[in-house]
Amino acid sequence: MESHQLWAVNRKGQALLRLGLVEGKFQRARELKPWQGQGPVQVREWPFLGPSVASGGEVCCRHQQQRRGSSKRSGPLDDRPFSGLLRPENLSREELVDVLRAAVVDQKGPLVTLNKPQGLPVTGKPGELTLLSVLPELSQSLGLGERELQVVRASGKETSGLVLLSSCPQTASRLQKFFTHSQRARRPTGTYCAVTDGIPATSEGKIQAALKLEHIDGVNLVVPVKSPSRKDILEGVKRTLSYFRVVAMGSGCALVQLQPVTAFPSQLQAHMALQLCPLLGDHTYSARVATVLGQRFLLPAESTRPQRQVLDEALLSRLHLTPSQAAQLPLHLHLHCLYLPGARPRDPPIKLLAPLPSYFSRTLHCLGLHYQ
Repeated sequence: MESHQLWAVNRKGQALLRLGLVEGKFQRARELKPWQGQGPVQVREWPFLGPSVASGGEVCCRHQQQRRGSSKRSGPLDDRPFSGLLRPENLSREELVDVLRAAVVDQKGPLVTLNKPQGLPVTGKPGELTLLSVLPELSQSLGLGERELQVVRASGKETSGLVLLSSCPQTASRLQKFFTHSQRARRPTGTYCAVTDGIPATSEGKIQAALKLEHIDGVNLVVPVKSPSRKDILEGVKRTLSYFRVVAMGSGCALVQLQPVTAFPSQLQAHMALQLCPLLGDHTYSARVATVLGQRFLLPAESTRPQRQVLDEALLSRLHLTPSQAAQLPLHLHLHCLYLPGARPRDPPIKLLAPLPSYFSRTLHCLGLHYQ
């Protein structure tokens, strides 16, 4: 897919950030069927959201569409492999609002959909620049007046992709109930795109693991738990589930779609590390996967400290990266798709799509991976 560029500009006319965008739009989906072990999602029992949530048909985003089925970009590769990455510490509040306004992919009724840049935290400590901290200014910038936006669904700091905001508390509450209901019914409502270092053993399947958060050397890390007891579950261990499907593979890497059914911090990173295929740019959990004589195996999670991901020379060459550049490689995990209930109880679900970031598209181009 060819990438397209959208510039966010501050009041002085200076470019703040270049976001690489590919096709994004609203689509209505006939059914939602996970890849393993579940039937179509039924939405008739979910709350009515009102006609302002979505209109019929498709609504295209403000950038050009591109040919489907290809990740290739026109022109030579960018000399700056991670151009367009957000550095919140280098931005003022005003500049961040401009960046977020440029990242809006659709605004309908009370709902605002953003394509969040990688590196932007949703929440943080008091005084830190986060998405939540600038929502009042963003609401004003989007002409919402006194109707301040609130977060309905968002990906984490290191993850790029869809953020769903609402200026109506009632709509936000109904959507949150929809997501909670879907999770309890074990129905995925979001699809992530990811690039893995390594190729999963099967083309599709599910990953089940009991996980817990453990404070190790001053950092909260996700640790798998084998055969958790009832006491473990009461003390915070959670049984987690994700579906995966390999879309394309080449150069020892894979483009994978991931559907988390449960919600746990860093669930997808931990799950793919357990599959011996850590996410590209995962500088936390990739260290748990070691290789000896070409064979991969897991190191003990409790005693393996996070470190910068180490890529072999062949992969570095394909990505046109130096080892120092690879140490700054962003996490290749993008919340590409969300499903929302239709405007009326019997309406089919609505499918929201978010464009891939420019560095993600560049990686696909380098590896010869094509998104179908």
